[in-house]
Amino acid sequence: MEFNTIFGLLDRSVKLYPNNTLTLDKVNGQWTPKTYTQVRDMARNFGAGLIQLGIQKGDRLALLSEGRSEWLISELGILYARAINVPLSVKLIPDPEVTFRVQHSGARYLIVSGTQATRIGNVCDNIGIEGLIYLDEKPEGATGLSFAEICNNGEQWLKDPNNLAAFEASLAEVTPDDLVNISYTSGTTADPKGVMLSHGNYATNTIQSCTAIHLEPTDITFTILPWDHAFAHTTNLYCFIYFGAAVASQEIGKSPMETLRNIPKNMKEIHPTIMMSVPALSKTFRKNIEAGIKAKGNFVWNMFEFFRKVAYIYNAEYYNAGHGLRWMLWPIKKLGEVLIMNKIRENFGGRLRYFVGGGALLDIELQRFFLAVGIPVMQGYGLSEASPVISDNLFSACKFGSSGKPFKYMECEIRDENDVEVPRGQKGEVCIKGGNVMKGYWKNEEATASTIINGWLHTGDMGYMDEDGYIYVLGRFKSLLISADGEKYSPEGIEECIVDLSSSIDQCMLHNNQCAYTVALVSPNYNAIKAKLKHNHHIQPGTEEYAKEAINIIWNEICQLRKGGSAEGLHPERWLPATVGILPEAFSEQNKMLNSTMKVVRNKVTEHYEELINYLLTPEGKDITNPRNIQVILNNLK
Repeated sequence: MEFNTIFGLLDRSVKLYPNNTLTLDKVNGQWTPKTYTQVRDMARNFGAGLIQLGIQKGDRLALLSEGRSEWLISELGILYARAINVPLSVKLIPDPEVTFRVQHSGARYLIVSGTQATRIGNVCDNIGIEGLIYLDEKPEGATGLSFAEICNNGEQWLKDPNNLAAFEASLAEVTPDDLVNISYTSGTTADPKGVMLSHGNYATNTIQSCTAIHLEPTDITFTILPWDHAFAHTTNLYCFIYFGAAVASQEIGKSPMETLRNIPKNMKEIHPTIMMSVPALSKTFRKNIEAGIKAKGNFVWNMFEFFRKVAYIYNAEYYNAGHGLRWMLWPIKKLGEVLIMNKIRENFGGRLRYFVGGGALLDIELQRFFLAVGIPVMQGYGLSEASPVISDNLFSACKFGSSGKPFKYMECEIRDENDVEVPRGQKGEVCIKGGNVMKGYWKNEEATASTIINGWLHTGDMGYMDEDGYIYVLGRFKSLLISADGEKYSPEGIEECIVDLSSSIDQCMLHNNQCAYTVALVSPNYNAIKAKLKHNHHIQPGTEEYAKEAINIIWNEICQLRKGGSAEGLHPERWLPATVGILPEAFSEQNKMLNSTMKVVRNKVTEHYEELINYLLTPEGKDITNPRNIQVILNNLK
């Protein structure tokens, strides 16, 4: 490999692109760049300052901040001090989530942005750290040090030739096995596990990823995903460093809502060429696109729908776009780009070539939509334990519904319950082997031993590989449902279909644990239901009849997956829900039913709604217009 440590990656890019912009932050209303050389020098100073603070090889420091240049400089500085970064999500609840990770990792210091320092409040007094390091100005009367102070101290310390020599000698001893991160999983099970990722893991996965995507030094990304997120960490930071490209961070507002409102404004200012996305973001972008078009009136909406459908036909399955007689549609597709699709892309800055998709399964309809708009989502697959990227679709070879082909410099097999590789097309567990496989789980030898077997990472994901070598990920083994006859099936694709097909359902989770039938727990979109009920003037709002009609709307949209429905045949009918439970509240991070990557924490939902699930399995509960559903609707549909 060209390099086998993060230092090797950074030094290579500083040599090749010393004056290129690496980071862009909006400071006092102006986008402020830092070059590759400046970032490297500031990181060295910060690392030297940490050494003066008493940080030694193997010590842990936790980092809790929004994505910004200081985030990257802090991580690199921690590595220059031969210590280990514990990146924390800004979405974590201070206690117990931040507390657990800091204490479990044994972090000596917590590095925080100004926003996060205010949010975590008094938690820091009880988590056993030696102090706080403030990325922003230190609050008046606060103990601890500021980022600027540590950098200044380190810069002065390195001016002594003896100190500089000792510093360089220490860096020369860094090996690929030295840890970079303890990156905690998002916790879809009871306790999050600390994934230990090394210099070699990141170096390998950066090179693997860069064999699949090619950037130019003139490329720039706008980062919306949190930088602690393994997918954003490698693809948004280290891959862009490899190519000498630029990384622009999101402008943080005074509130989470203001931060969200800054996104479209920032994209028009930055004009990104490539962005990273997860399904939740893709869905939000699509809703915003469609809402903006509808606001322009029926004529524009109908025109958009016409050209979208033409593009769907022309694009086919992506890899065969324009093949056969479909080439005849090219002039119409091109006209649609001129009249409407190019205007949509202007809202993304006008230069965006594509998204790289990861984080979870992205349904085919969304992939078709964004390709029709002209900003395709190149769907990939990975997990933190793989540093994290395993596969990705390429422009030259992309298949809708797949997660692309496994990267070079990696072995990938689909294995059965007996750990034996299965033939192409058969389902099993995705397993990989390569330099990107984690070192293990921090302080959890048992989980490590059951996950890495003979050097192979058992991902826990169910999937198959087609004849052309494309991976299709079907869901988590641990989330498999089991019918009464013992048949196992993944619910995630069905849940995605239900939400995508139904404008009246925002969230859905299926449950079956050797039961007579599958039940669906749904969180409705009450605004959409109200709009549909307006057309029925014979029903009085607030009545039982009104609630029953609302439930029937929800149920009829679920039944589009059944025989005679608009989406029949997509999934076996025996797997589809036989009844529905209307939930009193949506899944959210606050109630612990969504994790930080917006995935449903299935065991939490099942535990919380155990009594409701049991009720839905009774004769009364199986009736969709049961008293409990009616009462929830009446409480919310006012």
